[in-house]
Amino acid sequence: MLEAIRVKNVALIHEAELLLGEGLNVLTGETGAGKSILIDSIHLALGARADKGMIRQGADHAYVELVFSVPDYLKEELQKVGAEPEDGRLILTRRLENGRSTCRINGEVSNNKVLAQAASLLIDIHGQQENVSLLKEKKHQEILDLYCGRELTTVLEKLAAVYNEYMTLKKKLEESKQRESGRQREMDLAAYEVNEIEEAALKEGEDEELEAEFRRLSGALQISEAVGEAQNSLDGYESGALEMIGNALARLKEAQRYDDFSSVTGALLAAEEQVRESARELSRYLESAQPDEGRLQQVGSRLDLINRLKKKYGNTITEITAYAEKRRQELSELEDFEQYLEDLGQRIVESKNELDQLCARAHDLRVKGAGRFAKELATSLLDLGFVHADFEIEVLRKESCLGADGDDHVSFLISLNAGQKKKPLTEVASGGELSRIMLAVKSVMADKDHIPTVIFDEVDAGISGQTAWKVSEKMAVIGRQHQLICITHLPQIAAMADSHFKIEKTETDQAARTAITRLDRDGMIQEVARLLGSDEISESALANATELKDKAEQFTLLNCRGL
Repeated sequence: MLEAIRVKNVALIHEAELLLGEGLNVLTGETGAGKSILIDSIHLALGARADKGMIRQGADHAYVELVFSVPDYLKEELQKVGAEPEDGRLILTRRLENGRSTCRINGEVSNNKVLAQAASLLIDIHGQQENVSLLKEKKHQEILDLYCGRELTTVLEKLAAVYNEYMTLKKKLEESKQRESGRQREMDLAAYEVNEIEEAALKEGEDEELEAEFRRLSGALQISEAVGEAQNSLDGYESGALEMIGNALARLKEAQRYDDFSSVTGALLAAEEQVRESARELSRYLESAQPDEGRLQQVGSRLDLINRLKKKYGNTITEITAYAEKRRQELSELEDFEQYLEDLGQRIVESKNELDQLCARAHDLRVKGAGRFAKELATSLLDLGFVHADFEIEVLRKESCLGADGDDHVSFLISLNAGQKKKPLTEVASGGELSRIMLAVKSVMADKDHIPTVIFDEVDAGISGQTAWKVSEKMAVIGRQHQLICITHLPQIAAMADSHFKIEKTETDQAARTAITRLDRDGMIQEVARLLGSDEISESALANATELKDKAEQFTLLNCRGL
């Protein structure tokens, strides 16, 4: 769940911290107090596009931090998107400064994409824009599929694999038919290329060995000159190293009569032998290392051939060999093209048959799930004040809808008034009705949707009275399976809060600021009294608010125990 929200220098908020709890967290305040700023801050921390105008006037930066405690079932999924929890927590931060945006996850620099992917697993935000997603029929299928559960998911996983195979085979058949007109030309080219590579009889590593030999052969004359000079330096008459060592030994022999030079003499004798052996080795090299123009030309020609093949077929001998194997296979297919097309066509038929079976299975599961879902949703809609609502989920198979998730077209149909024909949701519901319908959907999906935190931004639009109370009851029930954060103007929802935060704006000559206060029970009653519309918080207003709060607590005690 979302444990804490910390905001600094965002719009009117100088600095604020919310320590949230389990269940239903309610935020209330006058219009313009800054409730929307808080939601914008959360969006910002979750990877939304940054606007430098969000930085509070006079401040040099803005900062938002969200602290999540992560349930075990989400840890692996978060790791996959690059957001690994530490000690069961995930801290997402966003800092705006000097036109730059910095994202961090547990202190490590990240990016907006990873933040957004992590957010999709941790939190679900529902405002007017999100409720409009109910008007998209693709969303209807997503909701139904999630409701249907693991059995349908297993079918859809296999269906997606078969669909991809089917589309790959179809594409291959189309490409093959396009190649048919130029088949003989393609066969001739493939045969020529394979023959050219085979005749070269390439060997792995051959090019490197030949290049080394070519360098040695092309520099034979220079090598001979250098080796000859080196040999002369060792055993040349008068100036050679051997001659100079000999002279040194002779002089030391004369000095030996007066002092002991045996250690130096021994070292010089050893050096003399090493120099003599080196001179002999160089001499042998000069006798054998004669320039071989014939071999040089042979090696050069072979390297030219290999380099020519590299330009045409690959940068290495391995790539050239692989290219030849690929062309052999294509040549085989081209030589027996009719049989190849027949085999490919048969594979497509078999793949399509399997795909149809899986689509039919997915359709059956969706139809069964749609019936159960419609009944549950109708009950939930009734609880939310839709007394005459008639709801149905239409699931039709259409070839035009064929895709990796099957060939079903799913549409939510609803009638909100008695005697009216059910129509697509897109043609019936208003903004306020959409909010309640979304709440009804969330209620039905509460035990199937694994996102731990849900935010409702003014879900109370367009409702009041008994309907508002029903909405608050529904939110209390959902709050026992998800952490709920709700921005509201309704006293009925505020009374149902497990944790209640009041957002206030203060104005001075210098600036306007937004402050957020967590309320105790007395504070909650005071705020509920304000929301009830009393001009001043009188004893009767407080009595009404206390009664409403007591009623909410009694409902929670009786209806949410054990959920």
